Amino acid sequence: MRNIEKLLEIMAALRDPQTGCPWDLEQDFSTIAPYTIEEAYEVAEAIAEQDFPALKGELGDLLLQVVFHARMAEEAGHFDFEDVAAGINDKMLRRHPHVFGSDEQRAAGPQDGSWERIKAEERMAGNENNADTSALAGVSKAIPALKRAQKLGERAAVVGFDWPDTKGVEEKIREELEELNEAVGTRSRASVEEELGDLLYSVVNLSRHLDIDPEQALTVANRKFEARFRLMEQAIAAQGESLTAMELAAMEQAWRRAKQQLDES
Repeated sequence: MRNIEKLLEIMAALRDPQTGCPWDLEQDFSTIAPYTIEEAYEVAEAIAEQDFPALKGELGDLLLQVVFHARMAEEAGHFDFEDVAAGINDKMLRRHPHVFGSDEQRAAGPQDGSWERIKAEERMAGNENNADTSALAGVSKAIPALKRAQKLGERAAVVGFDWPDTKGVEEKIREELEELNEAVGTRSRASVEEELGDLLYSVVNLSRHLDIDPEQALTVANRKFEARFRLMEQAIAAQGESLTAMELAAMEQAWRRAKQQLDES
């Protein structure tokens, strides 16, 4: 706790109107938010690369973002860091009755769907003066579209609006692909965009049924494509050739060789 207190003191000093840092004093919630998102992604990158020294540093950077936002909120009279910590403590206690609950709840152990059920109950309790009582209420519009699609599907599934197995999702993907092909034939950009979005949403639903994080799956695919493409570039350059001057068929052969080389390594 001593280091947390020190960090809070540092942030207070940086935001001191008389002696603080000019840059820190200029910031507000909206200007800091992009840095918060960036730091979260850098944490995820360090985890993906299993770089634990980097992870330690990136977690510190992310913690600084929390402290920064909390300090600005305290200055505005909304809440402070202690309130933030108390809020997450209470939330974790509520959402883990199989660990922190009554003897009966602990004996029952974790229940399937209990996390989402408790979250839904919290949303209803917090919506007493709010007209939005939808099962989808509270899904942030600021998160990446892929993650938001996953969360919307999860929320809908909690109330039973879901396919019973992957077969229905796979049929939906085929249906959406056909509709996309039809839209491409119309040459209407708006129609193509809409149908492509429907196809992507259906693929996210499939990942949910397979218990695969679509964001992580796409991250792995991106990393794999980049590795293969770079290896292909290197091989072609070593032959004294250029990608831009090659026929597509020759590039495809080079791609397959790069793929085989990486698969065997």
